Amino acid sequence: MMKLNLLRYLAVIVGLAGAFATPANALVEININKGNVEPLPIAITDFVSGDDIGARISQVIEADLKRSGLFAPVNRQAFIEKVSNPDKAPRFEDWKVVNAQALVVGRINRESDGRLRAEFRLWDTFAGQQMTGQQFFTQPENWRRVAHIIADAIYERITGEKGYFDTRVVFVSESGPKADRKRQLAIMDQDGANVRMLTNTKDIVLTPRFSPNRQEVTYMSFEGQQPRVYLLQLETGQREVVGNFPGMTFSPRFSPDGQRVIMSLQQDGNANIYTMDLRSRTTTRLTNTAAIDTSPSYSPDGGRIVFESDRGGRQQLYVMGADGSGQTRISFGDGSYSTPVWSPRGDLIAFTKQSGGKFSIGVMKPDGSGERILTTGFHNEGPTWAPNGRVIMFFRQAAGAGGPQLYSIDLTGYNEQMIQTPSYASDPAWSPLLE
Repeated sequence: MMKLNLLRYLAVIVGLAGAFATPANALVEININKGNVEPLPIAITDFVSGDDIGARISQVIEADLKRSGLFAPVNRQAFIEKVSNPDKAPRFEDWKVVNAQALVVGRINRESDGRLRAEFRLWDTFAGQQMTGQQFFTQPENWRRVAHIIADAIYERITGEKGYFDTRVVFVSESGPKADRKRQLAIMDQDGANVRMLTNTKDIVLTPRFSPNRQEVTYMSFEGQQPRVYLLQLETGQREVVGNFPGMTFSPRFSPDGQRVIMSLQQDGNANIYTMDLRSRTTTRLTNTAAIDTSPSYSPDGGRIVFESDRGGRQQLYVMGADGSGQTRISFGDGSYSTPVWSPRGDLIAFTKQSGGKFSIGVMKPDGSGERILTTGFHNEGPTWAPNGRVIMFFRQAAGAGGPQLYSIDLTGYNEQMIQTPSYASDPAWSPLLE
């Protein structure tokens, strides 16, 4: 199987030296903490190259930035200057006329050993200053990866926060008629490109989750008519069962350090939450109720766990210590709450809420305050966070539709977009940033 840790191919990542120094305080910036942010007009030129690779890379960069909702790429037909030498300072007045507050230029060269050298510069057109510049070396087949990395660098320089474009999403790919649907584990780039299957059986798979080390996925499978939790090595394709428990095991998720898996085990009609140490294979029981406790998710520091439970009569969200202590209900709105997942920033918990015959994706603070609904529909479910904690992906089943589709939405609730996949898709899980 193709290796996912592709950054091994990056031989050099350096700032571009030259006559144009980066200013300490550029004028162009986006304050993404303001709520509804006005997108920044940015011009992204075709990178200079001997073939179409430069144009393809710049198009991916443009699509990434536009999809974030924070950038408004200027129509290329409006460009006045045709950039032929990215090392030369641009004609800033030409870019001001088309209201491009930021400008991206670049070059793609093919080295004698066959590698691509990709370099770019980001300019503040109104200040007339270079904001950043970098170069990367890679194999030609990994050109999309370089485009995502450049988009991340631009995003971080202008917003002050890490980007999320150089990431993967693992999900359940659904195909075939509704009565006999095939569900396979699949993986793709965060923009829907490079989809490939990780499993190829008729057994149902559910709830895939990434490991913090990015090389493992945990998921549930009904292989052999017995629901079990599996670990899948992405580089080698090897997999193993996480314990041989009686009854049903489901809703697996890694601890932040990747050393444990937390899951729900169903026995005698009840479901409780357990952790398993992946080295010693020892299990620890965290809840002990005559109820359904499931969907556990760690806080980023590993100190707390949010989960759902119907111990109060219907599904609600609870938070407890990592050792199971201090179990406290945090959701008190109308309806039922499920599928909680802690933000990588630690400040919010995303959830699914069912109320009034509709399903919503929302967020609340870890103490249950500040509940806010981002989107509502016939059936929305399964939120997962981008690694910067600014965007959520989920799946939606529209009324009367043939199957679920993946969507993303940012924390403002305004920038909702469908992620194109070759077939129906559900249960997304976002990877950390690749390294």
